[in-house]
Amino acid sequence: MTEQDLDARVRFLTELARRLHIAGVSASRLEGAVRATARALHISAEIWSTPTGLLLSLGDADALHGSQQTRVLRLEPGSIDLRALVALDRIGEQVIAKQVTVDAAWEAMRALDRPFTPGQRLLTVLAFGLASSAVAGLLRTGYVDISVAAIIGLLIGWLAVASATRPHLGAAMEAVAAIIATTLATAFGHFVAPISVQTVVVASLIVLMPGLTLTTAVTELATQQLVTGTTRFAGALMVLLKLTFGTVAATQVLTALGWTVPPVSPEALPRLVEVVAAVMAAGSFAILFRATSRDVPLVMGSAILGYVLTRVAEQALGANGGSFASGVFVASLAMAALSNVYGRVKGRPGALVRLPGIMLLVPGSVGFRALGFVMEREYTTGFDTLVAVMSALLALTAGLLFGSLLVPPRRYL
Repeated sequence: MTEQDLDARVRFLTELARRLHIAGVSASRLEGAVRATARALHISAEIWSTPTGLLLSLGDADALHGSQQTRVLRLEPGSIDLRALVALDRIGEQVIAKQVTVDAAWEAMRALDRPFTPGQRLLTVLAFGLASSAVAGLLRTGYVDISVAAIIGLLIGWLAVASATRPHLGAAMEAVAAIIATTLATAFGHFVAPISVQTVVVASLIVLMPGLTLTTAVTELATQQLVTGTTRFAGALMVLLKLTFGTVAATQVLTALGWTVPPVSPEALPRLVEVVAAVMAAGSFAILFRATSRDVPLVMGSAILGYVLTRVAEQALGANGGSFASGVFVASLAMAALSNVYGRVKGRPGALVRLPGIMLLVPGSVGFRALGFVMEREYTTGFDTLVAVMSALLALTAGLLFGSLLVPPRRYL
């Protein structure tokens, strides 16, 4: 292997790792995928992935005492991008099969860069509103609550898109969003019509809830990615704290102003509302995860299947809020196994099935409510809710690990 050839392979692997990080791949899966590709290229690779950076040491595996090249990359925490993940997986497979050169593969990765168009921004805003109304429907609240949650969700979506190009707004995004959602929901309930304020606020902020990040962090800790898991867990906890602070602060100010909302009796909604809400939630995931049009039915079907499996398992096993989240465990195990089967049969990333399949199972909103109880000094209720969060996290993590044990993943992704 010539020095120039070694440099080309190192450059390709570095770019592959960087783009997998940006696409939201967890540490263990990223490191496994890059190492597998490096072995095929006869490169020795030592990789350390964290939520905010990458450290790679790469060298010629055929050289007995060859020198290694070190790359240090400072990156922002990645977000799920299924379109990019599918493309990167395909490029990696082509390089391993020697169908393309590493130079051509590097150029192909560079060609993936596309500006965020106004249409995509509008679609993202609409996905926020869609997700908010869907979650309100899944929580079986009233029609007015669903409508208010959708409107506030659209506003939060616009704020999230705007914060992407405004660093100072981005740092305080969650707290600002929580203040806006709480203020608008309370104002509507006080001046227009009574609503379930807490449910509307949770639904409005659902996209910002770090449920998937918490699940990824616990999974990384379980797979001995201790530094990365701890860092990611701390980041998710900080997001929850900012959301909780915004909600509690706004509530105290509005209470001082005399803006109160009378209690609302639960409204009996037909079962069809839950069905429609599940489909809407699945559609919002397809948009927010940036799935290609080809993969939209797969992503939506996976999300709906995960939710249905949870409900069926809970009814069959007699699960309830105070016991181990057995329904979540069964559903996550099934989705993890199915995702790996899909990856092996179709030769594509299992994440297309796995990530959407667990999105309606992650306990982000429950963690938000738990911290809210604690900040309002309702310690008993807060502790009970935190126990429910831990039960859901453990069940979800165990299901994912056992699912991958039953059916090993194709190429980590």
